[in-house]
Amino acid sequence: MPSNQKTLNDKWFRFIGIPFIAFMSHDVFFNEHHMSEEGFTSWEIFFIALAETALVWETNRLVLLYFHNRYPALTQTRQRLTGIFFGCMLVTILVRYLTIWFYDQTLFWGYIFPPEGYWYNIWIALLYVAIVAGIYEGLYFFQQWKQTFAEKEALKIENLQTQLDSLKAQINPHFLFNNLGSLSSLIMEDQAQAVRFVNELSAVYRYVLQANEKHLASLKAELNFINNYFHLLKVRFGEGIELNYQIQDSCLDYLLPPLTLQLLIENAVKHNAILSTSPLVISIYTDEADNLIIVNNLQKKTSTITSNKLGLQNIMTKYKLLGQKDVLVKQTNSLFQVIIPLIKTASYESAYSGR
Repeated sequence: MPSNQKTLNDKWFRFIGIPFIAFMSHDVFFNEHHMSEEGFTSWEIFFIALAETALVWETNRLVLLYFHNRYPALTQTRQRLTGIFFGCMLVTILVRYLTIWFYDQTLFWGYIFPPEGYWYNIWIALLYVAIVAGIYEGLYFFQQWKQTFAEKEALKIENLQTQLDSLKAQINPHFLFNNLGSLSSLIMEDQAQAVRFVNELSAVYRYVLQANEKHLASLKAELNFINNYFHLLKVRFGEGIELNYQIQDSCLDYLLPPLTLQLLIENAVKHNAILSTSPLVISIYTDEADNLIIVNNLQKKTSTITSNKLGLQNIMTKYKLLGQKDVLVKQTNSLFQVIIPLIKTASYESAYSGR
């Protein structure tokens, strides 16, 4: 069975439940004890009831598995319950009808079941199936809720870690020294630009500090933030760095984890030489599959920089926790490319709020 297929960890439930229902059916509902007429002992009748119960249980269990895999999310509970209700009802009626028909054809019990005997056996089976299926679904719902809660907590931790990593990068002495140096030069040369620089720096810090308040941000909000962030880089590196956009308007309301673009641009700046004669060119664009693609030319620094790749790993982990498509990384001798699947609101609500 594929890894994404759900299973029922119900070995002990079946081991105890099937004999219990067989005993209850035999002793409570079918206690007429026509043993002399039927030619079976009480124990033989119990084992026949055990086989009948196992047949009904296992066929209905297949129905449960099918609808658990087709409608797995908490938000799909209505569709799942509807499918289970009608599926189990039809399967139970069919299995019990065919079983009794077999008994009639072979005169297994020594007599023919009257029409009311068919209905009586079917209704009793439906009663037990409703109880057992209800227990299965209750346990499934609780497990899904617990898993969703754990994933939300894990995503919250990842968001905080991303914010912390980004904030640490912004307040480390090198970042502050470089930006304060740039600001000092602007104050002497162009006070209007200095004021803009301070505003951009303030906007960067404000966005980073607010990033942990939500799991996702719109692409439009992320691009606005990148404009602020890239202005700081442009003042610092001048003609040594370029940023190009080619974004479809239809994608601006799509979602992605906050600070995704900043982490990727920071990664490109960290690992590549930035020269006015050979600028680092970063391009951000969307494709027809609603992916956001961030690509930069590779011109690695001569001095080796140790990389723990936490920023990129955080992004990948977030997408996994959100139940979205994988983030793809491609590298050639001249280019480094990251493909980020943009998230539609409906897709996020379906996958994340109820997996």
